[in-house]
Amino acid sequence: MRFILNFTLMLVVALAIGFGLSWYALTDGRFFGTIEIGPWSAWRDVGVPNPDPYTRAYISRAGALELGASEGMLFTATTDSDNRQLDRDCSYRIDGRTPVARFWTLAPVAPETGASIARPDGPVELHSDRLARAPDGSIEIYISKTLSPRDWLEITGEGPFELLLTIYDSASLSGVGNAALPAIIRESCA
Repeated sequence: MRFILNFTLMLVVALAIGFGLSWYALTDGRFFGTIEIGPWSAWRDVGVPNPDPYTRAYISRAGALELGASEGMLFTATTDSDNRQLDRDCSYRIDGRTPVARFWTLAPVAPETGASIARPDGPVELHSDRLARAPDGSIEIYISKTLSPRDWLEITGEGPFELLLTIYDSASLSGVGNAALPAIIRESCA
């Protein structure tokens, strides 16, 4: 009887650890195929001819049309530069430089659905060709529910959100681990 109880317990623990690690690898993936630059992360092998098994599983699970490796890369941020979860009740400043690219977009989305949380009658994302830049080429973008100076993207709703930075046609992403991405700075919270 003791053998059956120990065997059952061992089986339950093994399955819990196995499924738990698999779920973690496919949802967070920090240790299994993503690259991180500050608060931004991206799956490094998306768009290559033979991605690793974790990237393949992520692509299947996401069900999204992914960019090819030479077309660009999608970076996601769920936290600010101080590792605090992005919250719609707070104001954020995206500050710094982006890699040299032909074009890029920045979009706020809901984490569960990927739906835009931008104001319904406003722009759903910001584009690199429609921004006011500093003389040194850096950007300063504000994301909040309240009016902000310079480039501003108004968001709506309650709860956490994600920022998607899609960089298209960039030669500087070949050494992506050394790429410069802007900081996400929390200004204030309501």
